[in-house]
Amino acid sequence: MQILLSYCKLTKKIKKMLKYPKHLQQLIHLFKKFPGVGNRTAERFAFQVFNWPLEDVLHFSATLSELNQKVAFCPECSCLAEENYCHFCHLPNRNTSQLCLIASVKDAYALEEMGMYQGLYHVLGSLLSPIEGKNVDCLPMEKIKQRVKNHLVKEVIIALDSTLEGEATALYIKEQLASDVHISRLAFGLPIGSCLDFVDGGTLARSFTGRHSF
Repeated sequence: MQILLSYCKLTKKIKKMLKYPKHLQQLIHLFKKFPGVGNRTAERFAFQVFNWPLEDVLHFSATLSELNQKVAFCPECSCLAEENYCHFCHLPNRNTSQLCLIASVKDAYALEEMGMYQGLYHVLGSLLSPIEGKNVDCLPMEKIKQRVKNHLVKEVIIALDSTLEGEATALYIKEQLASDVHISRLAFGLPIGSCLDFVDGGTLARSFTGRHSF
């Protein structure tokens, strides 16, 4: 028994001695905050950065700092704005009679890639999910109604994921806006349960073209 206790103490001591330097541990810990990144992957990322030339490390650091300072959510549509300039709200050639409702910022860029939509966007930020405590108060309905009124929007396009949460959110939005504007929903050549940012451009374009009244 005494030998076993001594062995355990020695093992703990060795583990303590074999820890990475503090600053490397901090970097590993930060990388582990990324979705799907475990300890081993975080270690690989950290050592990759550690082996970069100094100029690359400084550029990486400066880019992160500038990202935080210069990129923010647009107060109008909640898409990304750089230095207070939102490409979707401020460009004069956008079709203000159409408003596309999306769940996340990334969805706007997925739709832009197909080159078929020139209207406005509004990011909901979340979908209805009672399990996660996301109820109707999480949706910016008053802001959406105000934009519909201000821009004389004729069509609201609901471009949400084809999941239970997406369907529930779409139905709620329809109830809230039905009397004010024409509402359409993406046609579902989209697979059930799919997220827009994982759908290929061709499928997304067909579903957008074939959108139907909702």
